[in-house]
This record gives sequence, C-alpha cells and structure tokens, in this order.
Amino acid sequence: MGGGLVDVDVALVGGGGAASLVLAALARHGVRDVRIAVVDPVHRRGHDRTWAFWDQPGNDLDDLLSASWSQVEVITPGAHRTLDLAPMRYAMLRSGPVYDRAAEAERRLGVTRIVAAVEALDDDGERVLVRTGGDRPVLRAGWVLDSRPRPPHRPGRTNWLQHFRGWWLTADRPMFEPGRAVLMDFRTPQPARGVSFGYVLPVDSRYALIEYTEFSPHPLSGAAYDSALAGYHELLGLDPVRCTVREVENGVIPMTDGPFVARPSPRVVRLGTAGGATRPSTGFTFTAMRRQADQIARALAAGRPPVPAPAYPRRHRWMDAVALRALDRDLVGGPEFFGRLFDRNPAPRVLRFLDGATTVAEDLAVMRSARLLPMVTATVGDAAGRLHHRLAPARRPAWTIPPPVVGDEPPGSAR
Repeated sequence: MGGGLVDVDVALVGGGGAASLVLAALARHGVRDVRIAVVDPVHRRGHDRTWAFWDQPGNDLDDLLSASWSQVEVITPGAHRTLDLAPMRYAMLRSGPVYDRAAEAERRLGVTRIVAAVEALDDDGERVLVRTGGDRPVLRAGWVLDSRPRPPHRPGRTNWLQHFRGWWLTADRPMFEPGRAVLMDFRTPQPARGVSFGYVLPVDSRYALIEYTEFSPHPLSGAAYDSALAGYHELLGLDPVRCTVREVENGVIPMTDGPFVARPSPRVVRLGTAGGATRPSTGFTFTAMRRQADQIARALAAGRPPVPAPAYPRRHRWMDAVALRALDRDLVGGPEFFGRLFDRNPAPRVLRFLDGATTVAEDLAVMRSARLLPMVTATVGDAAGRLHHRLAPARRPAWTIPPPVVGDEPPGSAR
C-alpha cells in the first residue's frame, strides 16, 4: 500500500472542538510514541463558536475562560431565582484559546495534518483506510476518531432542535452585571410548539453575549431570530442606541431520543454529537465532549483502545426521552417544567444531573420535581413508542442537522 499512504495509530477525522479537546488531553496526559493524524478540510483558528458549561474551578480550562460565574439566574413569569452554584461554576469558553492549545499539542505530539474532506472510512477490523476522494486512500489508521456531524441512526420518537442566535454586545456605559449570568429567562414569547428563553453571559459591565434560544422542531428565519433578540433586549431594558453588535453567533443542535451509534465499526469511534455527547433534554454537549477526550487520552497513555464510555447513563437517556415527549405533546409547559426543576432541587444537583453525574437517589429526587400525571402519561407513551420502533422496519431520519461550516458541531454552538 505505498504511493504516499500515511500510516498512523490514531486518525482524528474532523478538527473542531471535539478533536481539539482530544489533542489537548493527549498532550496533558503525556501520551508518547503514538502516531497521530488530523484530517479536516479547514485548519480551525480564532473565535467561531462559544461553549457555556459548568464545572468545578481549578482545572486545565481555568486559563482559557472568557468569564465564569458562581451565581446564575433562572427566570419564569412571576418568579426570579438567583442560584448559588458553589462549589461549581458556570463558565464561558470561546473557541480561539481551545484551537490555540490544540495547535500547540499538535506540535508537541508531531501530528500529521491532512487538509481534505473525508469521503469514506473502510474498516476491515484491523486497520481503517481513510479516503478523501479518488481510488487511493490517503491514510491508514489503527483507530479513527470521527467527530463529523450526522443524524441519528434512525428517527427518534421525538425530534427537536436547540437553535439560537446570539449577539455579542458592547455598550457605551455599564449595563451588565458581571457577577452573575442569566442561565434561562422564560419571559420570552413561547412558541406554539416548543420552549423559548433568553440568556445573558456578561464578560464585564459593558460587554456580554445575549442569546435567544428555542427548543422546537424547526429553526427560524434570520429575521425571526433578530426580531426575537430585539424583543428580548427591550425586555431587559437595554437601550439599542447605546449598544453595538460586534459579532453574531448561530447554532443548531439536535435534541432527540433517536440513537447515535458511537461505534459504527470495530475501529471507528464517533465523538461529539455524532457519538452521543449531546444531552437530548437540553442540547448541552461540551462537558461530555471533554469527558470523552480525557477518557481517550488516558486509554492511549495506558496502551488501551481509545474507546470512551457512553456519554450518559442509560437511565438518563430514558429520562430525557420522557421529558422530551412531555414537552413535545404539551403535557407540561417548558417554563413550568424547568422552573420546578430548579425550585425543588439544589442547583448543583440539577447541573450534575444534566452532566450525567448524579446517583440513582439523586435521579429519583429530580424525577419527583415534575408533576406526576403528565410524566406518567409521557412514560406510557414512550414505552408504546419504543415497542413500535422495535416492531417497525428501520428507516432513516425524516430530518437532518443543518451542516456546519466544518468540524464537529454546528458553528457558534454555545452549549
């Protein structure tokens, strides 16, 4: 197999957030003597997306963060909650520092980079041939970590999207409270089918990211997002004359109980959304991507196969499926559902649950937050839907994730 064929131990297909976290983790864990390649049509640099997530301070991300908050607000009509997250924090990370750290890791690890779009992966159980076009493969790898976006293996019983637009605003005078973030503000007009909310991530008193987000089956038009954002700014009491929009971010993230196949063949492992890292009930993805990256690096450092554990426990995926069904069938209202979740649980428990890190006892406490009858109805409907899927022939999804510019998740994904 000569003629320029590159042989490596691990190939990263897709070079966005998930691959960048893997590269950084490999360098951090001191992986040595592993031949690595990255195959992506574009070499990512700069700020093309923002991630917001929660964790505990004192880790390798501290120096990269744009801002973090120990308090957040959750607002529903008639109720304004200020939640203390200690010992956790809510944090904002822009992509530029992540890509920079990955680039430094590439240099330290001696990574081979191939600037091309992958068209096929041929896995024979021993090696994977990576094809970028034409008859000849360009790369042969022991393992492939594939973070390219793709729809689930089959359609879910509920298929929603988290879709949003955000404006990075600069104000000519102090307008924002830098000590706390607005996590969810449900005073926005609610769609006929779905949930909407705004949120505010202040970097300082004059600079903030303000977003309008929907959980619903379909994205909006650009004009509709702008109108919703303008309305949310008015609700916040911001003077548009005193604010300048410096950047715009958009994102579309799947929220579905359809299955994502994390290991489609013996030596191909999918990462990011394609590997099940997106939490179906919220669209949050970053923490699971980071967890996958750390597990892969630890495995390779120990000489084991780079196969991470499932992103979330099976019981959490079931709970998400029931919650999505309840919201989709209008058995519960979104503001009420999330309001009760935060009213009846300590904030750190809710955040750990959304990260897939709670115990069974904590999960039961979370389940008791919701009204009983609607959730029982949703549970029965979900069970019936599961039975139908088992009996019905497999079919492709009726919807697809809008393609990103490049990489492993939609551009601007802020979750």
